[in-house]
Amino acid sequence: MKNKNILIILPVKNFNEQEFIITKIVLSRAGFNLFIASDTASLCYGDKKLKVKPDMNFYNISEPNFYGIVFIGGKGAREYWNNKSLHLIINKFNNAGKIVAAICAAPVIIANAGILNNLDAVCVPTAKNELTKTGAVYVDEPVVISKNIITAKDYNAAEEFAFNIISIDN
Repeated sequence: MKNKNILIILPVKNFNEQEFIITKIVLSRAGFNLFIASDTASLCYGDKKLKVKPDMNFYNISEPNFYGIVFIGGKGAREYWNNKSLHLIINKFNNAGKIVAAICAAPVIIANAGILNNLDAVCVPTAKNELTKTGAVYVDEPVVISKNIITAKDYNAAEEFAFNIISIDN
């Protein structure tokens, strides 16, 4: 039986609430245990002021405990584009063949970690140049799967994004 723990990374502020809520509902209904991580010990604030208390700081993440890692987008995700600690975590998950998923502006985080070089990916169109300068190949689709990596364009693709996380058997 596969590990049913999923780690969701939320920006401290301005995360996309629709992406978060839809992904959370779909994964929860599929029986996954969700753990929220951020780089704050207090609250994360969504773009419409939803408050979410993280379960852990992302500096304390232990990759073996999780089936995959999911990055929620929104304007706040841009603050993590060049976060070296997250890049190390992403590489641990990817090297273990685990799911690495990101939506909206968050695919740039995983691209900057170096795991999307020469792979198809998608992000919100306003971040396309940041994505492609890492060597990723931008594909204008709602959701793109490349090996164990899932990327999605925006909140309109959140449900399809979450269902794809469930469907990959790693």
